[in-house]
Parts: sequence; structure tokens; C-alpha cells
Amino acid sequence: MATVQHKNTRLRRRHLIVRKQIKGTAERPRLTVRRSLKHVYAQLIDDTEGRTLAAASSMELKITGGNVEAAKAVGKALADKAKALEIKKVCFDRGGRKFHGRVKAVADAAREGGLEF
Repeated sequence: MATVQHKNTRLRRRHLIVRKQIKGTAERPRLTVRRSLKHVYAQLIDDTEGRTLAAASSMELKITGGNVEAAKAVGKALADKAKALEIKKVCFDRGGRKFHGRVKAVADAAREGGLEF
């Protein structure tokens, strides 16, 4: 139990370090990725107003399993929603996670969908 709490504390600390450097605006929102065991979530956030501009998740797309294919679908769906809002540039927030696996799959699919990081 103590190990899980320590792991979550380290993750939260890493995320705060990333968040000190990244601020989303209306012209260049923050693309944040969150993953759980079953699903992958991504959002475009305007930090100046504190609101979510667009969001996509594997749950919303009715994809079972939080695997790399689901992450690619989420990144593509978010890129399509960003196009509809005429958003082309974003800053990427990996949420304190390593940039590989599902997090990287979301980023790569969003880039293929037309978003610039």
C-alpha cells in the first residue's frame, strides 16, 4: 500500500514539474493525456480561462482496452475535433508519464491528424 502511494506521489510531482513549463492558451491549447488501465483520455485545455476546448476518449469511441490502437484512435479523434475548432498548434502535456507506449501513440496520431507540437 505504501509503495502505491509513493508511486502516485512521484507521478504527481513529475506532472507538476511539467506543468510549470507548459501553459495552454486559446491559440495554442495544452493537449493533455491521461491513461488508466482500461481507457485513454485526451483533452485540449485553455489554461487562461480554465476550460476544456475539446476532448476525446476510448470510452467515448466505444473502444475496449486501453491499448496502443485505442490511443491512436483517440489522438486521431482529438485532431479532427481540433480541426473543427480551427486549432493547428498545441503544446503537449504528457502528464508526468514517460513519452512511450500509449502516450506516444496519442501524440503521433494527433500529429498525423494535422496538429503541430
